Amino acid sequence: MNNLLLKTYPLWMTNSFPIIRIVLFCLVVASAVLLIVTVLFQNEDANDTDVITGSQESYYSQNKGGSKDAKLKLITIICSIVIAVCVVLYFVSFLILPVGAGA
Repeated sequence: MNNLLLKTYPLWMTNSFPIIRIVLFCLVVASAVLLIVTVLFQNEDANDTDVITGSQESYYSQNKGGSKDAKLKLITIICSIVIAVCVVLYFVSFLILPVGAGA
């Protein structure tokens, strides 16, 4: 006999967990699209040195926190964290309440 049939789950779990899974999936998709867009808009230069002289821009490097690239990098990090947390929560929800349980 299947162990899922022996265990009963509260009604709030059987009603809310499918909705929570859909919301988590939509968050992952939205964050992934935003992550792709922000990565495509980022500058390709990895270093802040001038190609011709080899010197660094001191004023720009001191005020880098307010630049467009710094904001895009922050959005990239936040989107990556949101994706990782949502994916973990999505699969943990299957450990707590399996798909066929409570139906």
